[in-house]
Amino acid sequence: MAQIIPEMSPAAATIFRNIQYVFLDRDGVLNRKAPEGAYITRPEDLELLPGAGDAIARINRFRQKAIVVTNQRAIALGLCTDNDLYRIHETLCSLLSAHDAHLDAIYYCPHDYGQCNCRKPKTGMFEQAFRDFRNANTSNSVMIGDSPTDVEAGWRLGMRTILIGEQCDWHLDAEFVKPDASAESLLDCVERLLGFATP
Repeated sequence: MAQIIPEMSPAAATIFRNIQYVFLDRDGVLNRKAPEGAYITRPEDLELLPGAGDAIARINRFRQKAIVVTNQRAIALGLCTDNDLYRIHETLCSLLSAHDAHLDAIYYCPHDYGQCNCRKPKTGMFEQAFRDFRNANTSNSVMIGDSPTDVEAGWRLGMRTILIGEQCDWHLDAEFVKPDASAESLLDCVERLLGFATP
């Protein structure tokens, strides 16, 4: 029996037409952020945000790619290692799996400020993803994050951008961090803006 896909809202159909690759920040989008000035350095510190698992599952069901791009300065500060981060991401994938959800790739920047071309708002992680996913490009991708640096990274590449979370009005007067849309949560974003409602 043919699966009936619900129609996307007119606004989302116009702004976010043909999205096939969903780029996501990690902390504050998929999982709860550490307190100000602190970092998630152990698997047991990781806690999925409400609705995040369902949101990724919906992206998966619509056969779009879910790709994490995350700054992880804790490595540069010596607070955790690459192996620690690998274990944290194993936990993240396990928590998502409980919701029948999966990530297609995770890219991270381990560097401190000014040391690389991959730390957002620079674009190195995205450029690597575009090399790895040959069909991905700026016209069929969207960046979803909870900070102006996430939006600026997408803006630099010409990608569409969505800013989510309680502080989704940060610096929206500044042209370079102005997102195409804002949402209360990742689940709100994939349902209302991207049109990935439950088939």
